[in-house]
Amino acid sequence: MATYIMMSTLTDEGRKTLKERPERLKEVNKEVEAMGAKVVSQFAVLGGYDFVNIIDAPSNEVMSRISMELGSRGTIKVTTYPAMEINAFVDMLQGKVPSAN
Repeated sequence: MATYIMMSTLTDEGRKTLKERPERLKEVNKEVEAMGAKVVSQFAVLGGYDFVNIIDAPSNEVMSRISMELGSRGTIKVTTYPAMEINAFVDMLQGKVPSAN
């Protein structure tokens, strides 16, 4: 599985929904799993984003579907980045062949 960083900002509608139903966060995590990925870690943050999620997904296509599905609801704006572990990054810089996980 590949790792992705999903950063999200609540819309006005999203803030209203979350205030009325805070358990919605965990329901969305279950929906992400039903689409083929796993929420590894989740953080509420201050600043330009409201949440940072670390997600494992089998492919860019699965992660794209999740991003589009969640964003299309009108409750969050999503930015998603593929991520690489530091050791894999250093190995790549040193010309080592990546190992299959």
